[in-house]
Amino acid sequence: MKKSKILKLLFPVVFLGFLTSCSDDDSSSCPACGPEVPTSYVFERAGFNTVSYSGQTTRLMQADELYSALNDASSTEAALDLMFGGDSNGSGGFANPELNGTSKIIRSKTSAYANTASNLAIFDSWLSEFANDVAPSLGGTASPGVAGMLDGYQLNSAGQELDQLFFKSLIGAFALDQIINNYITPSQLDSGTRREDNTVGRLEDGKYYTTMEHKWDEGFGYLYGQVADVTLNYGLPAEGEATGNLLMKYFKKVEENYEPGIAETVYNAFIAGRHAITIADYDARDAAAAVIKTELSKVIGYYAKHYLNDYLAKAGSGNIAGAHHSLSEGYGFIFSLQFTNDGGDMPYMDRATIMYALTGEGAPPTGGGAYFADFHNLQDIYITDPEQGMIALIDNAFGW
Repeated sequence: MKKSKILKLLFPVVFLGFLTSCSDDDSSSCPACGPEVPTSYVFERAGFNTVSYSGQTTRLMQADELYSALNDASSTEAALDLMFGGDSNGSGGFANPELNGTSKIIRSKTSAYANTASNLAIFDSWLSEFANDVAPSLGGTASPGVAGMLDGYQLNSAGQELDQLFFKSLIGAFALDQIINNYITPSQLDSGTRREDNTVGRLEDGKYYTTMEHKWDEGFGYLYGQVADVTLNYGLPAEGEATGNLLMKYFKKVEENYEPGIAETVYNAFIAGRHAITIADYDARDAAAAVIKTELSKVIGYYAKHYLNDYLAKAGSGNIAGAHHSLSEGYGFIFSLQFTNDGGDMPYMDRATIMYALTGEGAPPTGGGAYFADFHNLQDIYITDPEQGMIALIDNAFGW
């Protein structure tokens, strides 16, 4: 069944669970009781708010400060590592004291479900390279084999802008991965006795929500956690409101530039899935999750293509610094493709294909791949070839 048809069925299916006869006042012990499907992401029990995702908001705010630090030539490797991975006392090093001394740490939630060690080693290497190679070289001009500045961009010796590699990769490895490969999946939602507890309406100690409801909300928080009022505009930030540096920033851009209506589709699917949990309709929950997985994955595909095309345009016009900036963003989105989910819990593009192209990982001893390892010597054919170029591979992966 097409995703659009699944989505149209979600609300009628969920609404049927509403016909169970019991009092609204008894909703804490009867999951089928409660309000009708809301039109915004607002859920209450016994008059109390049941939606909570403060931990996700904290991590998104930490990411914003880390982004600034990864553009600051005074940042040391130790300082960057502390902001990304924390220490024995929790996270630290942030200017906002509320972000320190907490168990909410970005690194522990990065690439948590596949190839964790190898992917984290890449993120760590980018922090190290910025602090030890790029930052000390910013007084000079970047050129092939030489790190430095080029028209305002901080580049390594391969012409890569490390803050863009890091954060565009983090969009997939952190924000997207936590939503679609963790919090809205049965392996998380149904873990242990959570399905049984949710079905009978057993709440967490001292809380007004079940654990399953809370886990779904945490997934919601990785996208909407920095939005001031998620009841407006299908959860998108208001005009002029900051979007943060991760998934919401590009989700909003897709709504504006590539797929108008995606914001409504995803927002309504989050509502439908949350309500389905409250009335213990797990088929409807999983149908809503499938929509979220496929729609959010498209954000990565759209912007991987966007920045590859932007690179080609800028390089063709002689804007070398701008081209390297765009290609750095494209690199990160290509890296993020391994964290996408086609609704059947498979990525749209497998890691082996991605890493072969980016770094040459998996190549035979005679060499191969690593087409994007040195921006100074990148051949356009690896982007533009109609069959094996990266744009064609992305189109084929998403069926575009």
